[in-house]
Amino acid sequence: MADKLKVSIVGASGYSGGELLRLLLAHPRVEVCEVTSERFAGKFASKAHPNLRKRTQLRFCRMDELKPCDLLFLCLPHGRAMEHIDAFRALAPRLIDLSADFRLNDPGEYQRWYGKPHARPDLMTEFVYGVPELHREEIRGASLVTGAGCNATATILALYPFFKKGLADPERTVVEVKVGSSEGGNAASDASHHPERSGVVRSFMPTMHRHCAEIYQELGFGQTIRVYFSATSIEMVRGVLATCHLFLREPLEEKDVWKIYREVYGKEPFLRIVKEADGIYRYPEPKLLSGTNYCDVGFQKEKGSDRLVVMSALDNLMKGASGQAVQAFNLMNGFEEALGLEFPGLHP
Repeated sequence: MADKLKVSIVGASGYSGGELLRLLLAHPRVEVCEVTSERFAGKFASKAHPNLRKRTQLRFCRMDELKPCDLLFLCLPHGRAMEHIDAFRALAPRLIDLSADFRLNDPGEYQRWYGKPHARPDLMTEFVYGVPELHREEIRGASLVTGAGCNATATILALYPFFKKGLADPERTVVEVKVGSSEGGNAASDASHHPERSGVVRSFMPTMHRHCAEIYQELGFGQTIRVYFSATSIEMVRGVLATCHLFLREPLEEKDVWKIYREVYGKEPFLRIVKEADGIYRYPEPKLLSGTNYCDVGFQKEKGSDRLVVMSALDNLMKGASGQAVQAFNLMNGFEEALGLEFPGLHP
């Protein structure tokens, strides 16, 4: 076995940082050297992530105590990575940023969706958008990779084949995502207080969700598109279910839809087409994906109409964040793409 790569995680006390640490501790080609947390500095990692008891004796350190390594994973709150990017690049030749700081290529679009100027517009186009199903070859040779938003990942993977082939009406796609509470992070708020959160079906972003910017960027293919996107919180901890109403530019039957998805995704290790004739799991179900790096996509063509309903499900902390980051890490280093990501999920 070749020497292990030395990696560290900046901002490792949050949910995405904890998932990333869990995955990397079991990765056969990785040595996790340091994990940072300003809040938990000096304490064992299991203080923030009790599921990792007896899995690691790492203690959190402060960000300014980091030592050089082969690759840094950045799991900081949005806006922080760009503020310290030069310091991070001085510590490691390769970075994977899980925040939203470098997901967009256009500084103007960043200001539009995030309400402030980007601190490092000179670097925005240097980061590769880290969805392997779209940018596998660019990721292989990259030194800077950005993670994608969880809702954006679910939506993009659902719709990508039809926008790529020019089969989707660019003016009228409608998407509703239902999301679990972990999408909001581990900071407590009025909205996360148990009596207020439990049992909810709460529309929290009916328009102008920031992940729309990523959807437009990745599905535009040189043209202006409109995606009417809404997000709703439901009684679930992990998971995203995107229901996408796609209007086709030419007549297609169900067998044609099958053919398109198989052509684009047939060899993808973490993309599954889920469409059964009967049973309670005929379509994608986030419950089955908890802890996995899969994105499940299903569909139903409406008879006598140009509407195709596509459903996409994933674990927001895995394929929507840390799992996808490890998938990109494997590609960057020439490892088997699924290495360390083999967990198939649980049922029931």
